[in-house]
Amino acid sequence: MNTKSRRMTQALVLALAITGAAPLLAQSQARMVGPEHIQSYWLMLNTKVDADIPNSGRNMDKPGCVAVSFMIGTDGVPQNVTVRKVVPQSDLDAVAKSVVTNLRYGPSLKNSTHEPVNTYYIVPFNLPADAAQKQAIIDACKLPGFEQA
Repeated sequence: MNTKSRRMTQALVLALAITGAAPLLAQSQARMVGPEHIQSYWLMLNTKVDADIPNSGRNMDKPGCVAVSFMIGTDGVPQNVTVRKVVPQSDLDAVAKSVVTNLRYGPSLKNSTHEPVNTYYIVPFNLPADAAQKQAIIDACKLPGFEQA
């Protein structure tokens, strides 16, 4: 193979590698947005969500919450759905993950470019009627590192 052909092959391989890595790079550089500010970028379109609920499991009847992080892609579909916190420890993590996987979003008016963002969603379970107790449970599932303003 002559030098010109070798350089063209190397350039082609490099271009393919960069193209394949672009979605991963975009994901890692996506803005971190807390759930209280997500409506500035994306609006939830679901009016109801189906979830996969097991018949039995550990602490499934206890008040608690699950924090699930994900990236809203340019198409409004959650990607890289990951359970990050379960309070108290229970088998509700799979239920919460299935809820978030089924969420769908549309871009807000300010997000005409469909900018992907990393965020999280807190799925509450069996919350008590008392507002202060509810808030304490939800606060236990908040995740650090997401934009607050």
